[in-house]
Amino acid sequence: MALAADTPNSGVTSLGAIDRRVQARRLTVVLALLLAVMSVLSLAWGASGTSLWGALQDLAMGRDLSRLDQIVLFDIRLPRLFLGILVGSALAVSGAVMQGLFRNPLADPGIVGVSAGAGLAAICAIVMGAFLPAMLRDTVGNYLVPIAAFLGGWGSTLILYRVSTRRGQTSVATMLLAGIALGALSGALSGILVYIADDNQLRDLTFWGMGSLAGATWSKVLAASPIIGVALLALPALSRGLNGLALGEAAAGHIGIPVQRVKNIAILIVASATGASVAVSGGIGFIGIVVPHLLRLASGPDHHSLLPNAALLGASLLLAADMISRVIIAPAELPIGIITAVLGAPVFLWILLRRFGSTGL
Repeated sequence: MALAADTPNSGVTSLGAIDRRVQARRLTVVLALLLAVMSVLSLAWGASGTSLWGALQDLAMGRDLSRLDQIVLFDIRLPRLFLGILVGSALAVSGAVMQGLFRNPLADPGIVGVSAGAGLAAICAIVMGAFLPAMLRDTVGNYLVPIAAFLGGWGSTLILYRVSTRRGQTSVATMLLAGIALGALSGALSGILVYIADDNQLRDLTFWGMGSLAGATWSKVLAASPIIGVALLALPALSRGLNGLALGEAAAGHIGIPVQRVKNIAILIVASATGASVAVSGGIGFIGIVVPHLLRLASGPDHHSLLPNAALLGASLLLAADMISRVIIAPAELPIGIITAVLGAPVFLWILLRRFGSTGL
């Protein structure tokens, strides 16, 4: 059992655990290759006539790229590629961390209200932005909605943390229930704002709510990179703690897991990564809930391999969805959230049916 190998008192590492770790490392290599392939395809595939291969041939033969090719490759597709990798990784890893923290396979950042809080703040910025002082609007410009979404995600996390923490101890069950209530409240307030929005604001709200990487710019990549990068780099510190929490908080404490510290770090990572993702791409569903399930079926629940593999697979799937979204009705572009829902919902149903079949329910 992979979990037993992580605990201080496990003693002997079973052969089954070794097999699963070898399998997980092979899966990591496969997923890294998949991400590399998807990255090349993302650069090469698009609605415009610009060809990556033609551009590479021009560069190899010492010819200068046309201005149009430079714009398409370096100012549109390349920042879109990096933003897709960041957002896909953040959403998938956040889902894996939430499911491990709550010991609930249905948990993801949306269920604790982080995404709903970010969405409500973004809708407020779109609908009420016209009433802000002109100096403030001129200062933040097009970053008003992303900044509001990030602050909204953090604000909802702080409220949850405050509600669910007593005497220095955070109740995961209380946080889960409070998250559901906060999500419902955010949905109701968002509905009021949508009701009073004008036609132009409704169009912005619709496209933002369904998620898209169409607005990817280098400034967005640079804004999201430090937050999501730090969150992803902190993952190794969480793996052992999340494995221990699978036994229950009391048992985890008995084997030396700093339960409260693990919960604090996990909540911090999810709030930061999800808030940054929603801020730059809008609402994109199913990546955070489907990816961890697929990986547990392939290589088991050990978070040492699950978290990095979730980052690789989440990034690859989001790049694939983005490529489909920009060519399926070209030259128009379909919101990426529709693609992830169409692809993710059947996969999730298949996973549920497979689980029910294996347990005889």
